[in-house]
Amino acid sequence: MGDESGRISVSGQIQLADLALLKARGIEVIVNNRPDGEAPDQPSHDEVANAAQELGLRYHFIPVSPRGLTEENVSAMQEVLREEDGAIFAYCRSGNRSSILIQAAAQAAP
Repeated sequence: MGDESGRISVSGQIQLADLALLKARGIEVIVNNRPDGEAPDQPSHDEVANAAQELGLRYHFIPVSPRGLTEENVSAMQEVLREEDGAIFAYCRSGNRSSILIQAAAQAAP
């Protein structure tokens, strides 16, 4: 996978309007690590997926439970890192789960 620093950004929860700003900053890939329904003000996976598609952004949904990562989460993130060549933006509630997932995926890489 190589050095992912600089290619991946992480943040806490975003809103739909933030997608256009991310695209304007050069982001090409959105990774949503937040399970649906954690908070009433969070846009759903479907809402983010549709808004991202309308903007021409590639979108991946890899929900990470607050209870921790699964092997499936790590494998799915490895695939995103391997298959996507553009700038990646990952988010969850605070950014913590996304950061941990990216680090686990990079460390587990063959």
